[in-house]
Amino acid sequence: MNSTMQKISIEKVKESKIEQVDFNNLAFGSVFSDHMLVCDYRNGAWETPKITPYQPISLDPSAKIFHYGQSIFEGMKAYKDDKNKTWLFRPLENHKRLNVSANRMAIPELPEEFFMEGLKTLLELDNQWIPTTEGSSMYIRPFIFASGNGFHASPADAYKFIICLAPSGSYFSGKVKVLIEEKYSRSANGGVGYAKTGGNYAGQFYPTQLAVSKGYNQVIWTDDSTHEYIEEAGAMNIFIRIDDTLITGPTSDRILDGITRKSILQLAEKKGIKTEVRKITVTEVVEAAKNGRLKEMFGAGTAAVISPISTFGYRGVDYDLPEIENSFASQMKKDITDIQYNRSEDPFGWRVGL
Repeated sequence: MNSTMQKISIEKVKESKIEQVDFNNLAFGSVFSDHMLVCDYRNGAWETPKITPYQPISLDPSAKIFHYGQSIFEGMKAYKDDKNKTWLFRPLENHKRLNVSANRMAIPELPEEFFMEGLKTLLELDNQWIPTTEGSSMYIRPFIFASGNGFHASPADAYKFIICLAPSGSYFSGKVKVLIEEKYSRSANGGVGYAKTGGNYAGQFYPTQLAVSKGYNQVIWTDDSTHEYIEEAGAMNIFIRIDDTLITGPTSDRILDGITRKSILQLAEKKGIKTEVRKITVTEVVEAAKNGRLKEMFGAGTAAVISPISTFGYRGVDYDLPEIENSFASQMKKDITDIQYNRSEDPFGWRVGL
């Protein structure tokens, strides 16, 4: 990899649109800051990133992203504490996972310097866009796609790396009703389920729409071959509490190596909560629900942090989960967000200040 980066050039907007934004009523990921970072891969190397005004991009109709789907992305956030200092949460993990996805999709790896320095420069420029209302943050979307042209079914010879910023409010509110999926699969052995590539998410939309039409909010994905094992909840990793043990499936070709997932497992160990990383069957979960041993289920991911599940449906039967005081989900969300917003000590070294 070429990791020699020159000074990032900055083209500022002529007039900011920040005054047009109601920061007290931010929908998730629908308002965008003044600037974006752009970096091109051409002639076998990544060029020095540049920052430009946020704007549409122009592509040839034969650009390979449209035909062969070479695209990857990350999701991360920036937070402001009560002293107006900006923080990132485990950003090097996002860079590492971006390159894991890049390798799987035959995209050139992006040097760490390009990712981190580009991100920090962009956040410093648009720092006033980072919201400070309770529960809000700056959602950060780094992504790479094939910009090289041609209809030949092969990896592209040119790529574009972009970072966009979206000041956002809370992703979810309340609990979620989910349906355990038995027909459709999110991913398969030997596939790309562990990569954050666009097709993984596009393939989820139709089965999720079917679940929504039945009165559910989201789908719980099961394994592709037998549909016996629980794997993920929508676009999130899933945790299941039976008695006082917190269980999550092992990462694999099919399951994303979630940063929030890793953080929960480390926090649980520190708090003395018993965890098990193992396969868990639908039958085990249903039986635990029937005999009162199923205490909690929740999704874990960057956007929502933790999303508690109130009900799951399986083969025409809905199973309601109990309301638990001081639940594992509420403890974990508080612990993680307190670290993210610099409200507590960070014994793990996860917090990175700008």
